[in-house]
Amino acid sequence: MASTLRQSTGALRLSLAAVLAALLVADQLLPPPLPGRSAARAQVVLARDGTPLRAFPDHAHVWRHPVTIEEVSPRYIEALVAYEDRSFWWHPGVNPWALLRAGGQWLRHGQIVSGGSTLTMQVARLLEPTPHTLAGKLRQVARAVQLELRLSKREILELYLGYAPMGGVLEGVEAASRAYLGKPAQRLSESEAALLAVLPQAPSRLRPDRYPERARQARDKVLDRLQSRWSAAAIADARQEPVIAQAIREPLLAPLLAERLRRLQPHAALVHSTLDAGMQQTVEQLLSGRLAVLPPRVSMAALVVDNATLEVRAYAGSADFSDDERFAHVDMVQAARSPGSTLKPFLYGLALDEGLTHSESLLADVPQSFSGYQPGNFQANFSGPVSASEALRKSLNVPAVEVLERLGPARFVSLLRRGGLKLELPRGATPNLSVILGGTAVTLEGLVGAYTALARAGVSGQPRYFTDAPREEARMMSAGAAFIIRDVLEAGGPLARLVDEGVGERRGIAWKTGTSFGFRDAWAVGVSDQFTVGVWIGRPDGTPNPGFFGANIAAPLLVDIFSVIDEAPPRPRTPPASVSAASICWPLGARSDSTPPELCHQQRTAWILNGTTPPTFPDRLRGGGSRYTDYRDAASGLRVRAACASGEMLAVSMARWPAALEPWLDAATRQRALPPAWTPACSSASGPDGGLRIVGVSDGETIRRAGNGPAPELRLEARGGQQELIWLLNGRQIGRVPAGHALQQRFRDAGRYQITVMDDAGRYDRVEISVR
Repeated sequence: MASTLRQSTGALRLSLAAVLAALLVADQLLPPPLPGRSAARAQVVLARDGTPLRAFPDHAHVWRHPVTIEEVSPRYIEALVAYEDRSFWWHPGVNPWALLRAGGQWLRHGQIVSGGSTLTMQVARLLEPTPHTLAGKLRQVARAVQLELRLSKREILELYLGYAPMGGVLEGVEAASRAYLGKPAQRLSESEAALLAVLPQAPSRLRPDRYPERARQARDKVLDRLQSRWSAAAIADARQEPVIAQAIREPLLAPLLAERLRRLQPHAALVHSTLDAGMQQTVEQLLSGRLAVLPPRVSMAALVVDNATLEVRAYAGSADFSDDERFAHVDMVQAARSPGSTLKPFLYGLALDEGLTHSESLLADVPQSFSGYQPGNFQANFSGPVSASEALRKSLNVPAVEVLERLGPARFVSLLRRGGLKLELPRGATPNLSVILGGTAVTLEGLVGAYTALARAGVSGQPRYFTDAPREEARMMSAGAAFIIRDVLEAGGPLARLVDEGVGERRGIAWKTGTSFGFRDAWAVGVSDQFTVGVWIGRPDGTPNPGFFGANIAAPLLVDIFSVIDEAPPRPRTPPASVSAASICWPLGARSDSTPPELCHQQRTAWILNGTTPPTFPDRLRGGGSRYTDYRDAASGLRVRAACASGEMLAVSMARWPAALEPWLDAATRQRALPPAWTPACSSASGPDGGLRIVGVSDGETIRRAGNGPAPELRLEARGGQQELIWLLNGRQIGRVPAGHALQQRFRDAGRYQITVMDDAGRYDRVEISVR
């Protein structure tokens, strides 16, 4: 008998082992359908505080916001476990007593009274839907055991938190909390926790946005279950709280950036960005508020970057994501467009670093030609002698081209690229002087990143969209140059005028505007202590918008953005050790203390870099040095030559202004800068303010081509000049002839022409004609 018992026990063990082996094989062959990395899934792009910016549904158009246990209110976890599965933390996936109780109730009443399903079984059904049959229930039981073998209780609970049906296209507690209550699940009250805990029981019937009374009654059932866990006062307060839910709306903040970021992290269920949700909403509202005054098809873009971290705080790629007529889906933050004059601060900063200028270097804002390139100013007028700082603040074109000619276009583009700003030139083109006036293309993202250098001691940076993204930084200019350029752009620039006109109230912002050729792009970029902000306005298809330029359309928006995002007063700044102030003299550009008083026609206080005061650029129109010696009659003080002097001659040191600027000098400066009249014995010419006149053509005259005949030709001639005459056409030198000789000039193109003649004594005359 003992032998028979041993044989029976051995057979039982073999049978159990065989069953166990079969179960293990079945478990490996038929694993539970856990969400995989490559499986289609919903994605949510979040702001830095966890606020959803945009939800991208999965293939079933479900919105799901996966969360961890720590990201959900403990009240919700307590309510969920108490109501759904009190034994969740210790059972092996199945609660046999609950199943027996549910089965007995079903047999007794002929219908389901209580479910008997554990949270693990519910997760199994969420991952693999099964029919409400005995076979389906057994499959749930098997899958639940498999889940318990593979996952921790925490992991199982987090699957439920992410996949529980919440009504409509919502799944998971976080999606429901955001959609119905407008808050993260971490901040749920007792009433809200109980409401969302019961919602998966019948998500269609209990939706709080559609059936608030049903939802309230179901919530109260949960509260009844929690009387042993929560205080009576907390439950009483929760019962008094009404069920109020907002209609389900897709989160839609920074939609174009969200699309961009989710493509960068295609496998992440949650994409965490650096955006500030409140700031993003404010910026979008400011853009939306301007739509009424913009023509159709005009879009806008804005970018806000934190200077300290280079993290992007606000990103608006288009004016209105719902307006397809405004090219809503075209991201103009990334679009390459002509920058207009927005590169000028970098030009003047690099000129400081190269030792070409100081802040008050003398430049000529007059009609000039640079190897055939003839830039004009946006306002179609000229200022004459200007300093580098004035030229930058007023965004004058001719002085900028003059500085770029000295620096070199190729070197300028190379230095910008080295500093982190990517420029796009036309295919096959090489850098030329038009680069500084918009003859290239940049993105708003790149431009804002470059401008951060003005607040970061000359170091620019690539805007960052993820907190863990590496920093990409480059030296754009020295710390001293960045300080000077920022100071120039802050002091008396366009912002001051806008403040005076009541457009804004913020100071302490260094900024620059730009307008591309044909009014296609209007720009404004500004820098404060905390933020760098860029604004672009135009048509994405490149169609011109006459009358739209940076100062009148983009700058006011920039001021409004700064006014609401950066209320901190500007901090006082101390110049770096490389920067100092010095008194300098025009026209030579040298320090006042090293310039003889008679050669210092105008005195200015300049920022200088590394203790150097570069001299004024060499004269482009005439040779010779900036200093020369003139001779005067000792008795009369008039100008003489050795050959015609009758008495004692005195040598007088003179400082020469650039020839192109002499006609623009005021009377007092001309008296100091130009020599006096010749003595009667040396010349019969009158003083430098008169005597030189253009003859043969009069001011305002119109010249016409005769039918299909040749282009009209003029004989340019002047009377009263001395020695050599210099002829200019629209600022471009067209010839030098001895005094008394004429110059032939053909006018091949119709238009307005300014003809100027100058002589060595500083006399000049100018006429303007029209050719038709």
